Amino acid sequence: MSIPQINITDYDYHLPPHRIAKYPLENRDQSQLLIYKDHKIAHAPFFTLPEQLPENSLLVFNNTKVIRARLEFFKTTGARIEIFCLEPHEPSDAALAFQSKGKVQWQCMVGNQKKWKEGPIFAKAKNDKGEIEVTATLIKKLSDGAVIQFTWDAVDITFSEVMEGMGQTPIPPYLERAAEEIDTERYQTVYSKHQGSVAAPTAGLHFTDEVLASLSKKNISLIELTLHVGAGTFKPVKAETIDQHEMHTEHFEVTLDALRQIASHRGPVIAVGTTSVRTLESIYRSAVLLSLSLPHQNVQQWDGFKQVSDMDKNEALNLLIKHLESHGQHSFKASTSIIITPGYQFKVIDGLITNFHQPRSTLLLLIAALIDKNWTAVYDYAMNNDFRFLSYGDSSLLLR
Repeated sequence: MSIPQINITDYDYHLPPHRIAKYPLENRDQSQLLIYKDHKIAHAPFFTLPEQLPENSLLVFNNTKVIRARLEFFKTTGARIEIFCLEPHEPSDAALAFQSKGKVQWQCMVGNQKKWKEGPIFAKAKNDKGEIEVTATLIKKLSDGAVIQFTWDAVDITFSEVMEGMGQTPIPPYLERAAEEIDTERYQTVYSKHQGSVAAPTAGLHFTDEVLASLSKKNISLIELTLHVGAGTFKPVKAETIDQHEMHTEHFEVTLDALRQIASHRGPVIAVGTTSVRTLESIYRSAVLLSLSLPHQNVQQWDGFKQVSDMDKNEALNLLIKHLESHGQHSFKASTSIIITPGYQFKVIDGLITNFHQPRSTLLLLIAALIDKNWTAVYDYAMNNDFRFLSYGDSSLLLR
C-alpha cells in the first residue's frame, strides 16, 4: 500500500473562537455526546453513554497522568525563563525519572531562550517542609528544544515532588489563558495513574466514577493501557500534503493481561480517545513487524501503509503475547509515531469516543479514516447544535 497523497486543505473547517471551550463544565458527564451509528447522527447527554454502546463492547482507556510540565525559572538578573518538560532524557524511563532524587535531565522546550545563553537559572519549589531551591542548567541544544539538567539539594525529595511544588498544568495553547486551580483537577481523567503526559487524553475527561460504574453494570468490559501524550499532539500540519508532515513519537505500555483480554474479546472494541486508537493500532503493527522478523518496538510513521498483513486482530495479538511469555515479560513497552489517515485499514478498533478536533490536524485525519467523508456531516451537526469544541469541549461516539 502506497503512502497517501492527501491535501490538508480538504480537512479544513471554520471554527469560530467562541466555539472553543475555554473552561470545563461544572460536571464532567453533563457534556453533550454526538452519536454516529449506521450513518445516522443523533445526540444525548454523555452520562447516557452506557445505553449508546453496542452490546458486549470492550472500552479501552489511556490511564496516563498529566504532569505539571511548565516550570518557571529566573536568571540572577531577574529575567524569566519558562521551561516546558517534554520527556525524560537521563534516566529515559519515565517512572525512574520521576523518582530521581537530587538530579535529572529532561528534553524541554524553552521560552525566552534568547535571554538564556549560559549559566544556571533558579526557582523555588514548595513542599511540606517549606521551600527548596531548584537549579536548571542548559546541557545541550536540540533542533526543537534543549536537554536541561535539574538539580536540587533536598536528597529525600523526588523530581515528581519538585514538579508538584513548582509546576503548572500544561493546558493547550489554544485556550489562550494561564492555567488556573480548576485545571489541576479537571485537566486530568478520574482514572489517571501513570505520570508522563504533557497533554490530557481529553476523551476521558467526560468520564465520572458514576459513568464507569454504570458501564460495568451493563457488562461493558473496561481495560487500561498507557500512552504518554507529547506536546506534538498540538503540532499543526504546515505541509500542503500529509506525506510531507513529520509525526511526533510517543511511548506506550500495555500489560500482558490487557493484551490477553483484547485478543480474546469477541465483541466491538471501542477506543476512548485517539491516543488509545494509536496505541491499539500500533500494537497490531508491532506484531506484524515481529512476524516479519523486523525490529518491533518502534512503530514508524508509515508502517500502517507499508507493512501490509492479512493477520486478524486475534492472530496478531496472540503472536505478540507468545513472544512476551517466551521472554518472561509482563508488559509490552514500545514507541510509536504512527499516522492514521484516510486509506488506513483499522485492524483492532470498531469505534471511538473522542472530542472535536482542530481543523487541518492529524487527529481530524484519523476521524476521517474511521468514518470516511461523513466527518463533514458530523462536524456540521456539532456546529449546528451548539457543541463545544476541543479539549474542554463535548464528545462523540463514532461507530464504524
